Amino acid sequence: MAIKKTITIDGIEIPFKASATLPRLYRAKFRKDIFKDFTALKTSVDENDEQESWLDIDSLEVFENIAWTMAKHADPQNVPDNPDDWLEQFNTFSIYEVLPQLFELWGLNLETQAESKKSLARLTAK
Repeated sequence: MAIKKTITIDGIEIPFKASATLPRLYRAKFRKDIFKDFTALKTSVDENDEQESWLDIDSLEVFENIAWTMAKHADPQNVPDNPDDWLEQFNTFSIYEVLPQLFELWGLNLETQAESKKSLARLTAK
């Protein structure tokens, strides 16, 4: 089951979506594991603070790639086919305002998948 959330970025309402398809879409586009990237990004954000704004360039790129993938997943017809074109619609915005909402969306998706596995196990138990 997919989870959707609309997040306002730079005054623009952007739909985002997380589902079991998201890791596959991310891997197909970036040749990377979204689980590892999300974990590394969370660690990087936790080690820094918004006032310092000291995220390394790799973390910023991971954030942009994940955000673009979730937006593309939610609205494939209206989101450009690459992150650079998608980012062009925004002025500078704080990653610290958007990222917690993407973490929340991702977490809700993971909880939904865990519940589905539990239900399946109950149905198939002998």
